[in-house]
Amino acid sequence: MGVVALVPAAGRGERLGHRMPKALVPVGGVPLLARAVRGLFEAGCVRHVVVAAPPSDVEVVNEVTAPLAPAGGAVHVVPGGAERSDSVRLALLHALRELPGTTIVLVHDAARAFTPPGVVKAVVDAVAAGHPAVIPVLPVADTVKQVDAGGVVVATPDRSALRVVQTPQGFDARVLLRAHEAGGHATDDAGLVERLGVPVATVPGHPDALKITTPFDLAVAEALLVGGQA
Repeated sequence: MGVVALVPAAGRGERLGHRMPKALVPVGGVPLLARAVRGLFEAGCVRHVVVAAPPSDVEVVNEVTAPLAPAGGAVHVVPGGAERSDSVRLALLHALRELPGTTIVLVHDAARAFTPPGVVKAVVDAVAAGHPAVIPVLPVADTVKQVDAGGVVVATPDRSALRVVQTPQGFDARVLLRAHEAGGHATDDAGLVERLGVPVATVPGHPDALKITTPFDLAVAEALLVGGQA
């Protein structure tokens, strides 16, 4: 079982308000990307991580992540694309070309830097058990409304059937390749796989796997660190 994690990290992260790539923004003095990559390795089932970095920052990203690899493993840094899906595809092709034993692929957001290693392992175990696609999820706590183009409510979905999706998302490598070969863009890779008619299974996510997108999210993450909860 060859497990490779792909981390699309080519975004500029303007919403965080920093003049640097989002993945390199520090939390507690450590870049988000470094925390995310370290968490992947700490799961114990990932030996190789492929990071799709901003083309102008490949060298910097390599310096940040290379020392994190365990014995027998490595971090591979490749130039990313204009869109998230482009970056995932470029990282996937690199993994399949350079690491031919790859059978399971994870796609993980650097912005989910505090995802517990146990969530990573649960996703890998579920794919290894035979599920072609697996995502970690949490129940929806808020009431959700569906609205039309004018902002008028048209429906109230039953939130008991709704889930918030996290990463890493795990896939049989062949399935993820098919999904990206089919083309198109989606907010997550599970969305591309769903278009193939492939079932997507779920495992429990974790509140610590919050996505750090705004200055408020960054402040929450800093507070968790100070409080020893992350």
